[in-house]
Amino acid sequence: MSRIVVLDYGSGNLRSAERALRRVGADVTVTADADAAMEADGLVVPGVGAFAACMEGLRAAGGEKIIDHRLAGGRPVLGICVGMQVLFELGVEHGERTEGCGQWPGTVERLTAPVLPHMGWNTVRPPANSTLFAGLDADTRFYFVHSYAVRRWELQPEEPFRPPLVTWANHGEDFVAAVENGALAATQFHPEKSGDAGATVLRNWLREVVG
Repeated sequence: MSRIVVLDYGSGNLRSAERALRRVGADVTVTADADAAMEADGLVVPGVGAFAACMEGLRAAGGEKIIDHRLAGGRPVLGICVGMQVLFELGVEHGERTEGCGQWPGTVERLTAPVLPHMGWNTVRPPANSTLFAGLDADTRFYFVHSYAVRRWELQPEEPFRPPLVTWANHGEDFVAAVENGALAATQFHPEKSGDAGATVLRNWLREVVG
């Protein structure tokens, strides 16, 4: 059974994530303890609310360093919602620019859409070789709650042969709905609130990424 830590840094649906991971067979601990987060088979970084507040909490808990150290050793990390957003270089909200963890290039910014927040069920467009979405139909829906997202992805010069797998969704415009990049994966939607579809994503992550 995979040992998973849900990182408690003051933001996120911690208990919902815990229950969803237990449902798919993980041994889950919710903690802010850095040693436990480093030693776990997989680390889940949730997040709700503002990008700047999440980054402040993450840095205060040493979460940015934990993520860096885990990935340096090829140890799996999964970001959820704002926990995905903070993995990017920059967040821009209400004119405030906040540096993220910088694991991926890109800026989290306000969506251009007739209705915000984007709240409810929506389909996604994963690449054919996705691990997270394996076994799911094209019309499968996931639960989103957000007004900000990464709206474009530019391939970096160092990524020509094994670029990250990017999944897209649309609400007014296209935005990044998930990324798979070796040991680092993330979803803009909430798998823990997405019923059987979300359970499949978490199960795929546990089986194929965490092992």
